[in-house]
Amino acid sequence: MERSRMIWLFMKERGLPHPGAKVLHVAPEKCIREKITAMPRVDYVIGDKHEPGYTYPSGTMELDITNMEFPDKHFDLIICSHVLEHVDDDRRAMRELVRVLAPGGSAILIVPMGTKAETYEDPSITDPGERLRHFGQFDHVRIYGLDFPQRLEEAGFQVEELAFADRFSSEETFRYGLRRGELMHIGTHPTV
Repeated sequence: MERSRMIWLFMKERGLPHPGAKVLHVAPEKCIREKITAMPRVDYVIGDKHEPGYTYPSGTMELDITNMEFPDKHFDLIICSHVLEHVDDDRRAMRELVRVLAPGGSAILIVPMGTKAETYEDPSITDPGERLRHFGQFDHVRIYGLDFPQRLEEAGFQVEELAFADRFSSEETFRYGLRRGELMHIGTHPTV
């Protein structure tokens, strides 16, 4: 997918993960997982919330992103793409991601975003058909608005918002199969 290619290009540009890094990849995309697994001297942890009907790569730990059992300031890099829109208590999940991110580390955070100023969510909507109608997918619980960076900051991140694909020429965008205008958010630990 274009977002996976965007993540990989971003990581290459920033030299991530560096040798010796501890990496947490939530709901890992296969193409990125394979590339990181092949890197020497990277402590790579993959986790996902195990749901019936899905298969998970070998070594995927059961992970509740709202209550992780990792020590504080543990990971140098966190990749969390298209996860938070599935999490009922996303603000708690964001605080957990800040907690386990080491000073100087980066969290790559990507969510599908709408164009409205505020995030739209309604916890009373639980029917998959109604979630599809309201949030665009049967298992989403919100549509993030332009306030997503503010929500990350309220959780404790320092946030860099990037339209990363927009820095490439039209030819490069086509060659890499990127989507112009898609935003990625890079969170850093506030102690840096």
